[in-house]
Amino acid sequence: MKLVIGNKNYSTWSLRPWLLLTHFEVAFTEVMESLSPDMLSVRLAQYSDSKKVPVLIDNDLNVWDSLAICEYINERCLNGRGWPKDVSQRAIARSVSAQMHSGFNAIRNEMPMNIRASRQIDLSDAAAQEINQMQLLWHRLLQNSAGPWLFGDFSIADCMFIPVLLRFETYGVSLLPSTKAYRDTIMSNVAVTSWIDSAMKESEIVDVNEAGTDR
Repeated sequence: MKLVIGNKNYSTWSLRPWLLLTHFEVAFTEVMESLSPDMLSVRLAQYSDSKKVPVLIDNDLNVWDSLAICEYINERCLNGRGWPKDVSQRAIARSVSAQMHSGFNAIRNEMPMNIRASRQIDLSDAAAQEINQMQLLWHRLLQNSAGPWLFGDFSIADCMFIPVLLRFETYGVSLLPSTKAYRDTIMSNVAVTSWIDSAMKESEIVDVNEAGTDR
């Protein structure tokens, strides 16, 4: 099984299935493709028609889109452990994961993931509102969770949101007390720290993802 990913410093979508595989100790081979615009579409077209990362390659099967990959890993390798056991909680976890997958566009556009950086940025009202919405969502989920993750145990939902927390780290977003506790859980996770360590060792700069000014 191979997972094609982009630069660890920048690629939020690559991080999501990588975390799921790594946290649950599923054996896979990592294939990295630079997100530099030089021949990017041509390089990525060899893995899927989407011409995007990540792509999971399992023998003669190629699966693209991070959420679809996570669903496949959950069924193929985890015997369902990627989602909460309770059917109601599982439905909510899928709902918030889909919400993250398709929404929060102001955060995405204005706050690109850049793990190596420590930046300040002037955010739009839309981005500020999304940050508040995101933290309140985490707060509500954690209130109903046995902790320390959004649904008790580590799940695909956490994989979907962890890249956002890393964005908050880069741009110095103030956190709610409950979000600070969630942040500490994330930043002490072995899979997360492994990804961050690798990102910090990268040197390639992709200009489109270099937002804000140093703080």
